[in-house]
Amino acid sequence: MKPGFLIIILVLICNTAAFSKEWVKVVDLSGKWKFKIGDEAARSEPDYNDSEWGTIKVPSAWENQGYHGYNGYGWYRKSFEGTPELYNKMLSVHLGYIDDVDEVYINGYLVGASGSFPPDFKTAYNAYRVYPVPNTILKTKGLNVIAVRVYDSYIEGGILSGNIGIFNYEDPLRPDYYLEGVWKFRTGDSLIYKQTKYNDGNWVNILVPGFWEEQRAPGYDGVAWYRKEFVLTSSLKNRKLVLLMGKIDDWDEVYLNGVKIGETGDIDKLKKRGYEGVSAYEEIRAYYIPPEILLQEGSNVLAVRVYDNFMRGGIYSGPVGLMYSEKFEKAVKERERKKTFWERLFGVLD
Repeated sequence: MKPGFLIIILVLICNTAAFSKEWVKVVDLSGKWKFKIGDEAARSEPDYNDSEWGTIKVPSAWENQGYHGYNGYGWYRKSFEGTPELYNKMLSVHLGYIDDVDEVYINGYLVGASGSFPPDFKTAYNAYRVYPVPNTILKTKGLNVIAVRVYDSYIEGGILSGNIGIFNYEDPLRPDYYLEGVWKFRTGDSLIYKQTKYNDGNWVNILVPGFWEEQRAPGYDGVAWYRKEFVLTSSLKNRKLVLLMGKIDDWDEVYLNGVKIGETGDIDKLKKRGYEGVSAYEEIRAYYIPPEILLQEGSNVLAVRVYDNFMRGGIYSGPVGLMYSEKFEKAVKERERKKTFWERLFGVLD
């Protein structure tokens, strides 16, 4: 790790304790949903006509609600009213335990998936579903639509159990300008991708945060790149800023306007020696932005090189965005003050 790049790494040691303490439900999604067996890609779209569908209780197995013995595909749909209170929050949708495989869409955008659909079926019945919801895809006025595609192989199927809803993560480490949402993405590796004027027009879109296996690169291990352009708002100009890149699986190098501003390790060296039992996947990335690099007018270009050694990879969890440095430093102190005994015992990784 090169000195001066990584300014703070925050590690959640006790995930269960942190979950119960920090997550606050802001939209209750339990109760009646629209439901229909079978499979059709158009059912993910927000304007799809589901008026003739039946209703089903969530959470509960569909076998207990008139679909006894059914194994196969089923779709759930539910709408909820957007409110201004949903804006500028660190939101996730919690869908509990789903048997066996799922894809989850909000307003037509894929926000998460677990398991693998046929023909390469792989169950994820024992995984508790929590998927990040980028601010940019939610409506703060009008109806939002969530659609869940489920495949059940045998025995019980559907959204079985859990605390179902949209949750806000109460954390002082909150961006002043969110960079979550649609980024450009491609697998493969070339340092030319960091250049400001590189043409990424043929790259695919991907939602950040979110694992790349669940969106654009199923089963992929190796190096991939993310790119995003942003323009400073008037409130951010001529301010000292910190770039929050959330949690990345496994290692990253971050470039702003072609200049490296942070990394968790030398990816080229990591690739050569392979996995050695050390990973940075639980670390929240936070990098100071050198003022001379940031363009006060016009587009700034972020390029993030990610190396995933095995299992899931990518920029998978927030916060992702820009934060005033003075607010960031206060937030770090507040996080330190709120640490549990176990977090203090294990300490903060330097």
